[in-house]
Amino acid sequence: MSAPNPRNAVRASLAISPPVLPESEKLPPTELFGRDIFSLKLMRERLPKTVYERLMATIESDVPISLADADVIASAMKDWAIERGATHFTHWFQPLTGVTAEKHDAFLTPTHSGEIINEFSGKMLIKGEPDASSFPSGGIRSTFEARGYTAWDPTSPAFLLKSGGRYTLYVPTIFLSHTGEALDQKTPLLRSQEAVSNQAIRILRFFGNDRVTRVRAMVGPEQEYFLIDRRLYSLRPDLILSGRTLFGAPAPKGQELEDHYFGAISPQILAFMNEVENRLWALAIPARTRHNEVAPAQFELAPLYEQINLAVDHNMLLLKILRETANEFGLECLLHEKPFAGVNGSGKHNNWSLCDSEGHNLMDPGPTPWKNSQFMVFLAAVLRAVHKYGIPLRIGVTGAGNDHRLGANEAPPAILSVFLGEQLTDVIKAYSEGKSDAETWRGGAMTPGISALAPLARDITDRNRTSPFAFTGNKFEFRAVGSSQSIALPNITLNASVACALDDIATELEKIGNGDPDKAARIVLTKLFEEHLPIVFNDNNYTKEWELEAEKRGLPNLKDSVTAIGYITSPEVKEVFSRHGILNERELEARQEVLLENYVKVVHVETKLVQTMGRATILPVALKALGDAGKLAALPKVEGAPVHPGEKIYQNLFRHTSKLTELLDKLDVTHVKLDAIEDFADKAVAARDQLIPLLSEIRTHVDALELMVNDSDWPLPKYGELLWQ
Repeated sequence: MSAPNPRNAVRASLAISPPVLPESEKLPPTELFGRDIFSLKLMRERLPKTVYERLMATIESDVPISLADADVIASAMKDWAIERGATHFTHWFQPLTGVTAEKHDAFLTPTHSGEIINEFSGKMLIKGEPDASSFPSGGIRSTFEARGYTAWDPTSPAFLLKSGGRYTLYVPTIFLSHTGEALDQKTPLLRSQEAVSNQAIRILRFFGNDRVTRVRAMVGPEQEYFLIDRRLYSLRPDLILSGRTLFGAPAPKGQELEDHYFGAISPQILAFMNEVENRLWALAIPARTRHNEVAPAQFELAPLYEQINLAVDHNMLLLKILRETANEFGLECLLHEKPFAGVNGSGKHNNWSLCDSEGHNLMDPGPTPWKNSQFMVFLAAVLRAVHKYGIPLRIGVTGAGNDHRLGANEAPPAILSVFLGEQLTDVIKAYSEGKSDAETWRGGAMTPGISALAPLARDITDRNRTSPFAFTGNKFEFRAVGSSQSIALPNITLNASVACALDDIATELEKIGNGDPDKAARIVLTKLFEEHLPIVFNDNNYTKEWELEAEKRGLPNLKDSVTAIGYITSPEVKEVFSRHGILNERELEARQEVLLENYVKVVHVETKLVQTMGRATILPVALKALGDAGKLAALPKVEGAPVHPGEKIYQNLFRHTSKLTELLDKLDVTHVKLDAIEDFADKAVAARDQLIPLLSEIRTHVDALELMVNDSDWPLPKYGELLWQ
């Protein structure tokens, strides 16, 4: 007698035992916002005035903090954290794993009298020492040279997180090797922020602005994710260990009716969203937008814009809170770029702009952009960055997961281009043709044709959801970022590329001189827009025609991550990162190795999952179905019937089962052979060219079997169950 199918028991439990929803906090957002951070308000209240002023100089002008001031700040942090019930602190950093890391230390320190006191000194605040050899380092650190340092980042506030009934004080830090190289995401991010600020200020100074002290990149990342019932998730080893379904036939209904997008949010999901927002607001994360996304069981959360350093930290916290809160609601949050075949995957649209210290958005065109030379220069810098320095941007969105999404009819293609809209394109064409200005800047209003409704303001540009890099009025939306990845690397590459472009332009402007800055700008811009007009594309990026046109324009089409990662050590990419000290040659080579190693390991995990699930989960069920069909086929054929129904079923089952067995054997041999390759670059190429096609072919036969085997015997929750609960 065969064992009962656990899927059937879970299916039954879904109807009779819905999860108990935890009670959400009832505080209004205005009282909740920032409760769990060591905010500027708290600093002003708890720190001596002179210490507070010097700390503000550190935050706003990069003036180094003294150890004496750090002692005072650490003591105030400790007192606040202990008042809230914290017993431990941790240096919170972002290693090259793509997630965050933390090691907790108690505040407790023994005294000579045998008692204990709470201690947190400036030295403990400023520096920690985790083992650097256990994190990916690309060869910078190894077991016999393990020392690494975490260093406090005072530009990102310390915060409290509650787990297991107690709070812990989290101190955001960078992570360096004993030899000074960056082992994390935050160090090069902060360097890139300084680089883009310094070069932007050169442009502002050229136009006579001596007031601005710094320019900050601002980012607002839109986060897409899936939610499924955790009971069903627990029966999918592929989801548990790889984050995506390696098998799964399409459900009878997918997203073709387009009824999930912006649809009414179910009570369970809305309760989950409320709780997530409460936790985000307590950490001063300005979550604002929530809605159903295109695919069934897919959702989106978007915050307001923040300074880039905060945006990166907050997005990493957001991912953690999404996962943890989902579990409390009986759900599982899937952040993989393509957890389900046949429906849209998830991205993380990275909305980016530059803002000066006086609060002006440098990407705002104003009412007459062709007369706004300063805006036109910054626009030209972005076009140059994407055109001339576009390969680093493509490198910033690499990953085995994102390869399943980029280039599909749901996400921007791997070809980088810029959408400006018809009117702004007309403006830069006028410049490139030497014309004095553009004729019109059409916005205006449109009339709905309903008496009770006033005319609606019309934006100057439409939206292009197929563009990988789109201007959306006063910012650029980098849409190729993957949902699971840190936004640090995409923004490092974006800042680095724009910094180089601004540097190039500032140098040309300074050669001419700023006796008449508008005239000098027009001379430089005429040449720039003519050179970089090929990067502008306002049409459908998904078509084959665009791929051919992009090739004619000389735009690179790095279709997969392995190809893109291979360019990291090319001279042109090295120059982008080294010119302003963002990443040196050794740090770049290390990141190349880490990215290739990660790609290989992801594909190898999926390979081992297909091997074990194929043999231990799928084949037994397929063989049982084949045996049952064989018995049916052996029954006498009805006289006059051309084909015995059982015979046809048996033949189809036999074909897919035998092919599955054959391919699993081939996968075993191929995997062993490729596992023996030592060089990660060669190993990644082999994984891409040999393992991934085999996994795809195996899936074809498993998915066919799923549609043929008795539903009550199939062991894995199906797409209809996973996506439509």
